[in-house]
Amino acid sequence: MKRALLLILAVFVALVATRYLTPASSVRAATPVKGDPKMKWNGEKVVKSDDEWKKQLTPEQYKVCRKAGTERAFTGAYWDNHEKGTYYCAACGLPLFSSETKFDSGTGWPSFWAPIHAENVTNREDNSLWSRRTENVCSRCDSHLGHVFPDGPKPTGLRYCMNSAALTFEKE
Repeated sequence: MKRALLLILAVFVALVATRYLTPASSVRAATPVKGDPKMKWNGEKVVKSDDEWKKQLTPEQYKVCRKAGTERAFTGAYWDNHEKGTYYCAACGLPLFSSETKFDSGTGWPSFWAPIHAENVTNREDNSLWSRRTENVCSRCDSHLGHVFPDGPKPTGLRYCMNSAALTFEKE
């Protein structure tokens, strides 16, 4: 009986280890889903090593997406973009925001009152810089996007203040 339980436990541990400890180099990002803004996150994660992210992203994108950096206000590519289209995660291509929810917040960063799909953007508590904020990350690859604040316009009253370096844009 003990031997059978140990065998079952060993098989269980092996399955869990295979699922959660897969080497990062063996898990590849899906091809960016440009042109499919209706895509909702399906629960699958994109996992890569630090070196793989450094090879894929520009230095600015890496600093923002992987190290939770922030670009300077009024310097990003999209803070003053008024074209219609979709904003995607720069790291994995998941659709995040629509130009339909973008607004001029006066902050110098692209701001939106809602993501395309709530499940595509994950909120995390951020207590850095001696303040309490809510960080936004891409649900699929955990890339840092920016922060959300409760001072946005109707209908949500939220301001998703994003870094341009964390986004790519495709015109309609």
